[in-house]
Amino acid sequence: MLDANIKAQLSQYLEMMENEIQLKLSTGTDKVSQEMEALVDELSAMSSLIQVEKTELERTPSFSVNRPGEDTGIVFAGIPLGHEFTSLVLALLQVSGRAPKVDEQVLNQVKNIEGKHHFESYISLSCQNCPEVVQALNIMSVLNPNITHTMIDGAAYKEEVESKNILAVPTVYLNGEPFTSGRKTVEEILAEMGSGLDASEFEDKEPFEVLVVGGGPAGASAAIYAARKGIRTGIVADRFGGQILDTASIENFISVNRTEGPKLAASLEEHVKDYNIDVMNLQTAKRLEKKELIEVELENGAVLKSKTVILSTGARWRNIGVPGEAEFRNKGVAYCPHCDGPLFEGKDVAVVGGGNSGIEAAIDLAGIANHVTVLEFAPELKADAVLQERLNSLPNATVYTNVQTKEITGTDKVNGVTYVERDSGEEKHIELSGVFVQIGLVPNTDWLGDTVERNRFGEILTDKKGATNVPGVFAAGDCSDSPYKQIIISMGSGATASLSAFDYLVRSQVELDQ
Repeated sequence: MLDANIKAQLSQYLEMMENEIQLKLSTGTDKVSQEMEALVDELSAMSSLIQVEKTELERTPSFSVNRPGEDTGIVFAGIPLGHEFTSLVLALLQVSGRAPKVDEQVLNQVKNIEGKHHFESYISLSCQNCPEVVQALNIMSVLNPNITHTMIDGAAYKEEVESKNILAVPTVYLNGEPFTSGRKTVEEILAEMGSGLDASEFEDKEPFEVLVVGGGPAGASAAIYAARKGIRTGIVADRFGGQILDTASIENFISVNRTEGPKLAASLEEHVKDYNIDVMNLQTAKRLEKKELIEVELENGAVLKSKTVILSTGARWRNIGVPGEAEFRNKGVAYCPHCDGPLFEGKDVAVVGGGNSGIEAAIDLAGIANHVTVLEFAPELKADAVLQERLNSLPNATVYTNVQTKEITGTDKVNGVTYVERDSGEEKHIELSGVFVQIGLVPNTDWLGDTVERNRFGEILTDKKGATNVPGVFAAGDCSDSPYKQIIISMGSGATASLSAFDYLVRSQVELDQ
């Protein structure tokens, strides 16, 4: 099951185990069972601290990771390789006694959860967002005996996935009922369980000199540059990492040949935490007001004050805005082909959008789905020529240009899409199982209202120093009117805004002293 390189890496990790663990294995005669048994046997052969016991679990094939004589509550119903290999390694280490890397406040929140909570996460091994959910729920199971978690590979349990109409991963059930979907950290799961921070946690915070709103590449860069100046710096983010958490492969970040979005996000967070920066994660800003100091009010009612503010709230996927899109989200309407594509194996799907992201999605999906239809509003595709050539070479892809998506249809899940030919006005319908929306981004600036000047696209207007029309307020990254939305450009604009904020503070102090 494991090649030589993976075995070498795994061997190093297994040396970090602190105590004996027991793998309880439930298998049959099917192919997945045979592969799972081979994996478990290899693991036990690599460490004397790993013991194996044959048993019968709720799902076959599956295996649980336990302390001797104790069911820890971590079960893998599927073979945790691919993106889930790290989830397996961490489960082995943490159950053996190695402490999970979580803040003490979060650790205490998990330990204090009362009542029985059985989580089931439905994942695909090609999903780059799934491991964080799996690892978060595993950590919670290790820390609290009232919590259990089973990871379920949708490819190994197709009938179960289809019976629950699960068409997006990760999807999490709690005690048999739908709970949440999408990438989630331990903190986010706790918040959805009602254990998040309230306004009282922010009452004693002194005013900041630089407060960064947004935790993506621009926000992280801005916070680091500010902290390096030795001034009081805070960063408030509804999801640290931002858009890059949903990015599978990054190949244009200079000096790094290739990386993955979640990996880069983790590196950004680690770098930020190297400095004396007050990181306030999972907090959403809802109002900005310029008074003697600049005030930022959060959704939980807390008000943060600062001498300067850097807005780096990023952007989100743009919706088509047609009937059926919201109703069938995660029921056939999807935005991440890497995550959700495997759930549409052998089925017909459509991609709305003919830019680079849309055509890349169509190419990826063509290798999984039975047929892919691309719907593009403009008379021609906007994607790079090399991508168009690749798509046109595929036998199971069709492209319709100059068409307007009118409706996504379905009952309990998507069953088709209706579009209109713009030149003739003729309406047509395609029967299919999934629609992947890839039509660009919209800035996360609605919450600003008329406080800060924006253009007709909602982007914050800035000068060459990142300054807005409000003194002391700066903006950087994809929420600004920067013409190019790229990670490296966002980082540069974050640094520019931070240096400009520091310059503003210095000049303001000089004026006060005169």
